[in-house]
Amino acid sequence: MKTGKSYNVPVTGHHANSLIGKKIGDTIDGIFVGLPGYKLSITGGSDKDGFCMRKDLPGPRRKQLLLTVSTGMYTTESGLRKRKAIRGNTVATDTVQINMKIVAQGPKPVEELIVKKEEKK
Repeated sequence: MKTGKSYNVPVTGHHANSLIGKKIGDTIDGIFVGLPGYKLSITGGSDKDGFCMRKDLPGPRRKQLLLTVSTGMYTTESGLRKRKAIRGNTVATDTVQINMKIVAQGPKPVEELIVKKEEKK
């Protein structure tokens, strides 16, 4: 059942290390974020300084790009271009937030699995 809800799930230890090197668009197993049986797709993220990841910039590095209205640049002024810092499409140790979406459902509802993790704390 699709509810459209978002969840914040902290990931540490060897599960976090297994995400390093993955790229935007890669499909991973849900066990890394505590959702066994689920398949998740990486859709984006940001680094420790808040710079967003961009799918068309290869590698984990941060780079200055000349941007128009797109990922990492928003404006109401027509034709405006600006040089902005953007993070590459690969998850690195500097990445602190990874956005994912569910592409394959597991046997149990997400709400049930997330609540169980919060109760353990």
